[in-house]
Amino acid sequence: MHIAISYNAVIPARTYGGSERIVTWLGRALARRGHRVTYVVPEGSHAEFATVIPYGPEAPALSRLPPDADLVHDFGALSSPPDRPHLFTLQGNVPPGTSLPYNTAFISRNHAERHGGAVYVYNSIDPEEYGPPDWSHSRNHLLFLAMAAWRVKNVRGAIRIARRAGRRLAVVGGHRINLRMGVRITLDPNVRFHGIIGGPQKHRVINHSSALLFPVLWHEPFGIAIVEAMYFGCPVFGTPWGSLPELVPAEAGILSTSEGELVRHLAEVGEFDRRVIHQYAADTFSVDRMTEAYLTLYEQILAGERLHPEAPVAREAAGPLIMDP
Repeated sequence: MHIAISYNAVIPARTYGGSERIVTWLGRALARRGHRVTYVVPEGSHAEFATVIPYGPEAPALSRLPPDADLVHDFGALSSPPDRPHLFTLQGNVPPGTSLPYNTAFISRNHAERHGGAVYVYNSIDPEEYGPPDWSHSRNHLLFLAMAAWRVKNVRGAIRIARRAGRRLAVVGGHRINLRMGVRITLDPNVRFHGIIGGPQKHRVINHSSALLFPVLWHEPFGIAIVEAMYFGCPVFGTPWGSLPELVPAEAGILSTSEGELVRHLAEVGEFDRRVIHQYAADTFSVDRMTEAYLTLYEQILAGERLHPEAPVAREAAGPLIMDP
């Protein structure tokens, strides 16, 4: 099968880039199975296992699709659906009332339900990029892993929880002084900011963490940071909104709308079995499992089936989402 994957950011990810990693891992896994993969991605991208067709302002992605592709899998690069079999994966949330293509795949059950759909494929990780966890060293700090500049990710809440728990916090995905969305300066010396990092540097910080703090204030569509943390044996302490109840079973973390309750449970962080958490993440969110799920959808679409009988329409989400003290 010849699959064209269109995406709206440079691949592979150079530092952070959760969605960029998903798109890269999927293409590589498809190529391993003998499929021909062509990326239609912004200039500056490369992939040794696939053909790369760059697009830019003078040549939009829709005009750069290879004519011999059997199916187009779009991750947000196309301005309108192509005139051939195609699948659209929605990675984020869209405003209520937004109509989506019939052949839309979402990234969690909750994500699908909130957008009027039913078909979803979990984002997943490629274990080869992470290597095995190292169980030999102590884990002395908590972890915040997200784009700290986004208020809905709630780095302030994570800092408060860590302070109340008397634990140090490592922030991956932000800086102590942030000027991107207004002036924000974090003076707390108990917090160490690692900046926007990726690869082995990020993996080391996660692997030295005792737990992930993920107190988001929105309906998280998926949250690849959750899977990365669990892969390295970190239990997740977060809010029960969006996909989190699906992704984090009782043996892998605590979900609550109360900062105080999360603080209390952090005292028991050592009672979680890190190897069980790791195995759960490795088994449930493997790139092979994700790829097989997408191949099933490709076959349905190529057989002339619609993934949804009616176009999914995004619904009004509950809100505002706030945490209790």
